[in-house]
Formats: sequence, structure tokens, C-alpha cells
Amino acid sequence: MSDPLIRLGILALATLLTAAIIWAGRLFVARQQRLALSAAPLLEASTGEGVPGPVQGKTRILAFSSTGCTQCHTLQLPALRRLQAIRGAEIDVVEVDAPAAPDLVKRYRVMTVPSTVVLNATGEVHAVNYGFANFGKLRQQVDELLGPATGPVLS
Repeated sequence: MSDPLIRLGILALATLLTAAIIWAGRLFVARQQRLALSAAPLLEASTGEGVPGPVQGKTRILAFSSTGCTQCHTLQLPALRRLQAIRGAEIDVVEVDAPAAPDLVKRYRVMTVPSTVVLNATGEVHAVNYGFANFGKLRQQVDELLGPATGPVLS
């Protein structure tokens, strides 16, 4: 066989292997997300992690981070604060130090920080975001639970 054909074969094999790894990774993340979405409601009695139980009529966003996570503090928290400014008292943003909250990390299958978990008023999981979730995505998830925000809309 000629040298260019061998190189082409190796390139094709490497491409297929890369595609298979990406596909398997996506399946894994989707499975973890499905398991997190089916987690039992977060009730005050069910957590010893210092996270308050559900407040009737309030949506909560658990923001998983760690002290060394730059993206958590420079991107995720500002997006959450912006959303909180629009939705006011309708939502609570609860910052969770992931290394200090292993039970919550396990419950919601948190694999990376930042991660956000949107809970409805009864503590049930509505949405799970692994990695940075931008303002628009978070707003859409909260709007699905509470309806569109009234008053001035900040885009």
C-alpha cells in the first residue's frame, strides 16, 4: 500500500474514534441529566447541606460552584444576579459550594462547576445545566415556571 493511503486510513480511523467518543460523552451527559431531573424534591428535611427548603410559590436556582472556579464567579453569578434583578422576590438564587455539599452534588449528578439546577416551588427539578448557563437560557427556564416577567425586560 502506498504511504498516502495509509495516512488517509489512519486519519479516517482517528476521525471515527473521535466521533464515537463525543457521541458516548453526549449519551453519558444526557443520562446524568435525566437522572437529575427525576431526583426527589428538595425538602428542608432532606438536606443537611444548609440549603433552605422550598418556599411556597418561589422558584429556586441552586448555583453549584467552588472557590477556585473563575467561570462561576465571573460569568455564572453575574447572569444569575441579572435574572434575580428582573424576577425580584419570585426567585431565590442559592449558592452551593460543590466540594462542601457532596449529597447535593450526588443528588443532581453535578459533574462540573458551574452547574445550575432550577427547582419549582415544591422543590422538584425543572432544569439542570451542566457548565455555564447564559442569562437567556436561565430566563427561559424560569419563565417556563413563572410565565414571562412583567415590567421592564432587560435583554
